[in-house]
Amino acid sequence: MKLLKRKIDKYLLDWKSNPKRKPLIVKGARQIGKTESIRAFGEANYESVIEINFVLQKKFRTIFNDGYEVETIIKNISLLEPTWRFIPHKTLLFFDELQKCPDCATSLKSFCQDKRYDVICSGSMMGIYYEEIESNAVGYKDDFDMFSMDFEEFLWAKGYQPEQIEDLYRHMAELKPFSLLEMDTIMNVFRDYMSLGGMPEVVKMYVDNGHFGGTLELQRQLLKDYEEDITKYAKETDKAKLLAVYNHISTFLAKDNKKYQVTKIAKGARNREYVGAVDWLKEAGVINVCYCLNNVELPLKGNYNADYYKLYYHDTGLLIASLDEEAQEDLRANKNFGTYKGAIYENVVGEMLRKSGYEQLYFYKRDNPALEMDFFVRDANSLVPVEVKAKDSATASLNNLIKWDSYPDVKYGIKFGYKNIGWNGQFYTFPYFLAFLLRRFLKEQHHKDIVL
Repeated sequence: MKLLKRKIDKYLLDWKSNPKRKPLIVKGARQIGKTESIRAFGEANYESVIEINFVLQKKFRTIFNDGYEVETIIKNISLLEPTWRFIPHKTLLFFDELQKCPDCATSLKSFCQDKRYDVICSGSMMGIYYEEIESNAVGYKDDFDMFSMDFEEFLWAKGYQPEQIEDLYRHMAELKPFSLLEMDTIMNVFRDYMSLGGMPEVVKMYVDNGHFGGTLELQRQLLKDYEEDITKYAKETDKAKLLAVYNHISTFLAKDNKKYQVTKIAKGARNREYVGAVDWLKEAGVINVCYCLNNVELPLKGNYNADYYKLYYHDTGLLIASLDEEAQEDLRANKNFGTYKGAIYENVVGEMLRKSGYEQLYFYKRDNPALEMDFFVRDANSLVPVEVKAKDSATASLNNLIKWDSYPDVKYGIKFGYKNIGWNGQFYTFPYFLAFLLRRFLKEQHHKDIVL
């Protein structure tokens, strides 16, 4: 069975080629392809791969009972499975479902110092706070945050070659508009990506079959699996709060301001009582949190209101799968993604920003005078407002942020919409599907020649 190409593939090869590599923890939501990618990497690059799944193979949870020294752990594994081969410097130990055996994290220091065996751990962060693992293995591990497939990985799955994707970036860097054929073709692929999302099992079904048949049922099953995991791994006192937060995300995204209001999800609910629930879901990788800035200025870190936020699904396909039947029919049959108060485009751009390396999302809203912005990112020198438009409407807030003297850190802006590439002296216009390249665009600072 042909595996889908993923960005973690190159990361793992680079990790192995580093002589100073440490044990690696691959974090991310469930069913995003962590296990398949690590297993394929191990089989292609090691003489021996020892794979232990702490959910399916419960007996191995005891291998750390006698201490955390490498020799002791290897001896205990060999007692339970005497046929496995441990070849120094040619063996990968793959500990899967780490959340079921936090003791495993404590052993990473010993493996890091011993250096005879490479170690990769993975698992859902549901049911375990990463801080617990962090404290057990601080300084003795590397981390990789994995997500469901981004748009570039989806393009790979569709058969697009790296040079074709590089051509998309070249258009962006040179501010060269797409031809009608290019624009329509890539936008249609992007609409499919929004409907399907990036869960590998869903994408593979679509690519193998050449149609959407069965994908919605699979997406809905994934949503049920997430709910089951929440009830399985959450503390008994937190389950109701977690499910209430998770199940109301699309409700608030459908509203004009999209602000998530805890006080409206349950009788007597207070924001401070639900902070832990939001953090838990965020750490588990199933939601993206976007915080409201206190002030439109740099630095971004710490400059936000922790009680004022928007919540997005980590995968836009799952957002669409969570909607009612009527919305499903409209979106899939008519490709009418501009409805639902622009929530779908906003969700997918937020998702693309996160997947491209932005660790935290920010927005801004002020009622008097009316001023709001969907997202903020930054380049080396300035704060960059990012507006996402479902329709080609006015951009008063974007213009005001750039022109008003009150916001000296803002020098230009970005507008994503169903529009071709352009620059009007104030902000860039890009089609939605280029959002996955925005971070690279800002990093390489092609705007400098125009703006400054």
